[in-house]
Amino acid sequence: MPLRAKILNPAMAAGSNTSKSFASSPTSSIKELPTDEPNDVLFHPHHGLRTITLNRPKKLNSLNGSMARKLIPRLLEYQKSDLANVIVIKGEGRAFCAGGDVAALALANKNQGREGQQESKDYFALEYKLDHLIATYTKPYVAFIDGITMGGGVGLSLHAPFRIATENTVFAMPETTIGFFPDVGGGFFLPRMDGEVGTYLALTSEQVKGVDVFWAGIATHYLHSSSLPDLEARLAELQFKDYDSLQSRLHVIDQTIEEFCTGLPHDSPPGNSVVGGDTRAAIDYVFQPSNDIHAVLKALQGLAENESGSAPPEVQTWAGKTRKTILSRSPTSVCVTMRQLRLGASWDIAETFRKEHVMASRFMEHPDFVEGVCALLVNKPKTTPSWSPAAIEEVTSEEVDSFFNAPAELELLLPSSGGGSGASGSDVKAYTDYPHAWTGLPREAEVERAVGRAQGKGREEIVEEFVKSRAGKQGVREKVGEILGRRTDVREGAVAWKR
Repeated sequence: MPLRAKILNPAMAAGSNTSKSFASSPTSSIKELPTDEPNDVLFHPHHGLRTITLNRPKKLNSLNGSMARKLIPRLLEYQKSDLANVIVIKGEGRAFCAGGDVAALALANKNQGREGQQESKDYFALEYKLDHLIATYTKPYVAFIDGITMGGGVGLSLHAPFRIATENTVFAMPETTIGFFPDVGGGFFLPRMDGEVGTYLALTSEQVKGVDVFWAGIATHYLHSSSLPDLEARLAELQFKDYDSLQSRLHVIDQTIEEFCTGLPHDSPPGNSVVGGDTRAAIDYVFQPSNDIHAVLKALQGLAENESGSAPPEVQTWAGKTRKTILSRSPTSVCVTMRQLRLGASWDIAETFRKEHVMASRFMEHPDFVEGVCALLVNKPKTTPSWSPAAIEEVTSEEVDSFFNAPAELELLLPSSGGGSGASGSDVKAYTDYPHAWTGLPREAEVERAVGRAQGKGREEIVEEFVKSRAGKQGVREKVGEILGRRTDVREGAVAWKR
């Protein structure tokens, strides 16, 4: 039977601490409170496997403080245990995790004033400590993102070495629709997606579904949902030597997951997804790093009106829809998100969560968060948000700056690599790219480097080299082939990268 978490040491009750005392408290001190729900997270040991089930199906497993206070101490316990080989996290019902419980936060902000805002700031400090723990976890961690995976659910999965999508997966970062920003480490993983796909997804809240989640690099593997129980049972059987490194364990798990990959939908190649084709080329053009939000909107208008005379009809339609979508979002959220993603490309993982805690805290004081959440998630029927300011042109650079200026009381304490704690020292676990990026499909930058080394080779030769180097991993041939077809020319029989 699944074990219900019952860790009753009271600590850091909502509203009982200042933001400084909470943000600067060590992760290891976080415990479940007596008032927390008893079974919103279930824990089940089976041989060397530890399965975590998010268990709020009626709320689409939306993450709240009660769940986070169960997850953190149990993950720390598993990390120290010689008996725990692999961690699997999944959701009960049709969602993995549809996000944080932002409705509760917005109502607290609205009804309790500064005290409510402080409770919300404390929640984000708690959530980001959990996300950072996952991002730097020293045991193999596998996320079954079989269903709706948005917002807070992204933080529980995207930083893991293994993210398994199925035909049921629906991914989105919908924060700009509610007057917020793509947090939970979005400032790290979104700028590192291929091209400008991450910027597009962040500003528009566009949903990515099924196998497209795999093609986009959001998931590392794609399985049919019916295979997940058998995979889970197989992971429980895995045994490792005490001296096996984390990397060697990850390789074994990667090979094990591949054994359960039974094919990809034949009617959904990468060229038909957000990562390929004419629309993808338009995304990279519109959201190119040199464009600010005003240039982005101008480029979209140019494509929608086909000013060049060469935009395909589907790109014209996409551009018009995308421009309208961005203009419907919170202007403050859009401008702050653009700044976040441009800066986040150079942030390390620890710095990301510290910066995002400052940003989240500032948004708790901004009227757009309460306005957006109430309009879309609280009011019945839904209403149209009234943003403040109402237009992108009215958002000043000074206002955007205020989301990135960190007062001392918001310094987020994160665990150090040595098992202690440090606020901003060099010993804090940090990296500027995922150390386990190899578990997913090849990224575009990797293919570009391979083309630069090709020395007269053709596209098929390059594809075969990738297939061989990735041990025949499902999807490599199709993904690399799409990238080469879209981003390279063949000159005198040799492949050359387009500039």
